[in-house]
Amino acid sequence: MEIIDAKYLISNANYEQCPPADKPEYAFIGRSNVGKSSLINMLCNKKALAKTSSAPGKTQLINHFEVISGARQKWYLVDLPGYGYAKVSQSSRRRWEQMIENYIRKRENLTCLFVLVDSRHEPQKIDLAFINQLGNWEVPFAVIFTKADKNKPGATRRNVTAFVNQLKETWEEVPPFFVTSSETGEGRELVLDYIDDLNKAFINRGIRI
Repeated sequence: MEIIDAKYLISNANYEQCPPADKPEYAFIGRSNVGKSSLINMLCNKKALAKTSSAPGKTQLINHFEVISGARQKWYLVDLPGYGYAKVSQSSRRRWEQMIENYIRKRENLTCLFVLVDSRHEPQKIDLAFINQLGNWEVPFAVIFTKADKNKPGATRRNVTAFVNQLKETWEEVPPFFVTSSETGEGRELVLDYIDDLNKAFINRGIRI
């Protein structure tokens, strides 16, 4: 897939205020500081599209971007707040969690939720619990392992394999997964081709994008 352009549209704290649900939508979520904004910028080939920060918890709203790809197809990319550690109050954290859950469960054009997992670490309970919750909610998702360049290749493979094996304990079929690096561009084409295939399926359902 060729990305022609990508631009920021709007940020909201309520899924009901999001742009019209007339295009396929792909949301990105993960633990705070997993490299979400950097990955989005890498995929869209725009360094400053999504704001990056070394401080966890900076993304606090549902951030919509419009992407134009080959054949002038338009689709939405969404940067969601991270889950897990963030220096915020309990009330703010609960508000984020409710905002995220409402968006994930009620946004009718959400085509795929990409769950980002830091490939530098062994499987984390918080990531596995979140993915299992998506199963309960019957939300379509895929897993993106980030920061592959920060490890030796063997360590990345071990961590990814360990995570996938953990999923096999509770899932009959392992969800699609990708290994990426925002620094080297690893995995970019595979993720974009996956989105392209989902866009085509969206069109085949009789919805023009």
